[in-house]
Amino acid sequence: MYAVIQTGGKQYKVAEGDFLKIEKLDVEEGNEVTFDSVLLVNGEAGLKIGTPNIDGATVTATVKSQGRHKKVNIIKFKRRKHHMKKMGHRQYYTEVLITGISA
Repeated sequence: MYAVIQTGGKQYKVAEGDFLKIEKLDVEEGNEVTFDSVLLVNGEAGLKIGTPNIDGATVTATVKSQGRHKKVNIIKFKRRKHHMKKMGHRQYYTEVLITGISA
């Protein structure tokens, strides 16, 4: 059984027992999170596709950790102009363990 959920402006294909790094959520470690924006569920009853969401479908997850991704380096360079600008960015994330899918 798997589902497609939407969180943080992105869509993720999840199954029970998956670890997932999503955009940062303001939830303490060890707490449970419920995702209501379920776009698709595939299980024993067949494939259900929402328009855009499936009514009553939820995905539950447990927050395992909060952290930051690896640094992404951004370089802006203009040749023959003596101009180079170097910046970096580290995105915050929340790591969750998918514990249940209900349709």
